[in-house]
Amino acid sequence: MELTWYGLSCFRMTERGAATIVTDPYSPKIGLPALKLKSDVVTISHDAAGHNSLKGVTQYEHAFSRPGEFEVGGVFIHGIASPRDAADKPQNTMYVFNYTNVSIAHLGDLSGMLTQSQIDELGQVNILLLPVGGGNTLTASQASELVALIEPNIVIPMHYAIKGLKIELSEVDKFLKEMGVADVEEENSLKITSKSSLPEEGTQVVILQPRV
Repeated sequence: MELTWYGLSCFRMTERGAATIVTDPYSPKIGLPALKLKSDVVTISHDAAGHNSLKGVTQYEHAFSRPGEFEVGGVFIHGIASPRDAADKPQNTMYVFNYTNVSIAHLGDLSGMLTQSQIDELGQVNILLLPVGGGNTLTASQASELVALIEPNIVIPMHYAIKGLKIELSEVDKFLKEMGVADVEEENSLKITSKSSLPEEGTQVVILQPRV
């Protein structure tokens, strides 16, 4: 399977013989170029311009924006409600995508630490898509702490400052420092050929170059 990042919390997941999924498509109002993506499924973590712009995606048959369990094109999707640190903020939904060989968790606009029961509900996470830039989401230190609790094989930071983005967020370097890693080369996309190709010990940090 291949995972590509388009900035903020927007990813595209593709696997031969399975549904293509786009997460959190954003509006160009946030400063990034307009999206022009094709997908079978769209997931929306919460109702905000940086995460809910269906205009950037075509050909989709399903758009999910709430907790629940779904199965589309060979992919099992589990939407899980997560806490918000203020009553006036829209509900956030995390999504776990279970493909044949890999489990991917997208934490959306998570703004607070998860309880142990919520971590258990995520199940075994192979690839964690994690907000790290602060603002309305996790700070770098909170994100690092959550990685230690979830213990994924790979963590891909998202929702941090990149060129053009109008939302005020921290750079990804703060998260890398908290994780104790340096000199991480950016990749165009993440390709996983089989579960056996995942790191076996510890958590590997993968930085993706935004496809903007």
